Order: sequence, then C-alpha cells, then structure tokens
Amino acid sequence: MSSEQPFVLTLKLDRRSFDIFDTLRRQHFPPERNFIPAHVSLFHALPGSEEAVIREMLSAICADTPAVPLNFNRVRFLGKGVAIAADSPELARLHSRLAALWQAWLSPQDRQPFCPHVTIQNKVTPEAAQALHEQLATSWQPFTALGVGLLLWRYDNGPWTLRHTFSFTGGDKAK
Repeated sequence: MSSEQPFVLTLKLDRRSFDIFDTLRRQHFPPERNFIPAHVSLFHALPGSEEAVIREMLSAICADTPAVPLNFNRVRFLGKGVAIAADSPELARLHSRLAALWQAWLSPQDRQPFCPHVTIQNKVTPEAAQALHEQLATSWQPFTALGVGLLLWRYDNGPWTLRHTFSFTGGDKAK
C-alpha cells in the first residue's frame, strides 16, 4: 500500500433506515468520537493509491446490482459497544464478490468473516455497553431495509471524507 490514506467502503442505506440508525448513533455514541454517520462497513482499508481502479470496478458492479434487501433483526453486544446486526444473503454475496476481486489488497481485518452491522455505540465501558444492549434488546423492533448503493470514503485519521457514491441500478433491467 502507498502512503496515501486508505479507503473505507460502506453500504448506502435507504433514507428511512439511515435516519433511524443515525439518530441512535447520535444518542449513544460518545460525541467526542462520533466523526462519521451511521453505516454498514464492507471494507476498512482499501489502498488509497488504487482509487481509479476501485472506482471503475464499483461503477461496473453497481450497474449490475439491484437494491440489496437487509433484515435488521437483532442487537449485538460488542464488549465495549452495541450494534444492530444485518442479515442479507445478497449482501454477503456482493461482499464475497468484491473480496475475491480485491484479495491481494485486503487487510487482516478485511479478511475476517463478514458480519454486517451498524454500530450504535462503541468505545464505552463494558458496563455502559451492557446497559444499552439490555435496553435495546428488549425494545428493538426488527425491520427490513434496502441497501441502495455503495459509498467510498477516504479515511482521514478519524473523520472520513466521502469521495464517491455509487447507486445500485441493476434492478432497472428486470422491470
């Protein structure tokens, strides 16, 4: 990898779902650490030196990909945080497809099993995380959502800068 800052790739959620998760994140994520909006991370460290290639690949893949259905049906305890897990065979297939294309670039974190989620709280005490987990686990109402595209972010040592948005348009052909 070059010395350029890496890219983070996230799933773009439909507006309703994004608003639900971003509100929860603003309520529960430590404000001094909450640099970015709610998101589902797909890859954490793609090489900054490969922006043109990454953008070309993502444009082609998104043109062939319909909106991705997601089920947000359970609360996950992260030890020092809480997340809402996303279940989606379609998202798992898309992630596998991208991982195969980018295998040589993947960091150890990005080689781990894919467990999509939206982090609501992180970097708090285990006790604070456990309390929020218990609260959300008893009140969480599962719902379905759509992934409507991909977002490519430049990691800037804390904050992220959105570099490009790719919309899923593959479903348009089936109509």
